[in-house]
Formats: sequence, C-alpha cells, structure tokens
Amino acid sequence: MSDPGGVAADQLRAFIERVERLEEEKKVIADDIKDVYAEAKGNGYDVKILRKVVSLRKKQPHEREEEEAVLDLYLHALGMAGSADPEG
Repeated sequence: MSDPGGVAADQLRAFIERVERLEEEKKVIADDIKDVYAEAKGNGYDVKILRKVVSLRKKQPHEREEEEAVLDLYLHALGMAGSADPEG
C-alpha cells in the first residue's frame, strides 16, 4: 500500500529497520575489534603497526609492491630514504 507520495511505507520502514539493525551490529563488531587491539596492546604489541599489518593483508601482493615502490620513490625524493649501510 502506498501513500499519496508514492512511497510504500511498510517497505520503507523495513529498509530503515534493517539498516538500523546492521548499524548496531557494526557498532558491536567495532567494539569487539577495539577490545582485541586493547588486549594486544596490553601484551606489548604496537597497535598502530598491527593496524598497518591488517591493512596490508587485505591487499594483493602486487598492490603492496607497487605501494612500497612509490613510497620508496617519494622518500628518496624527499631525502628521507634510509641507507642500506648501517653507518650511513
């Protein structure tokens, strides 16, 4: 059944309620992830690095290699690249 504006109120309400449920689930999951990072930090792990590792694991090897190459190029251009020689 539609109202004068042509919107099926029941269908619209169902979509909104589904999104609301998913948003709540997303919040619960985000809280769980936060707890895992807090636990890792409590065990001496660097959370910033853990987040980076998680991000890198989502990428294909060729994507990571390309990003590392571009990063290396930029660091060299800025004079920030580390030397292979430990004494500089």
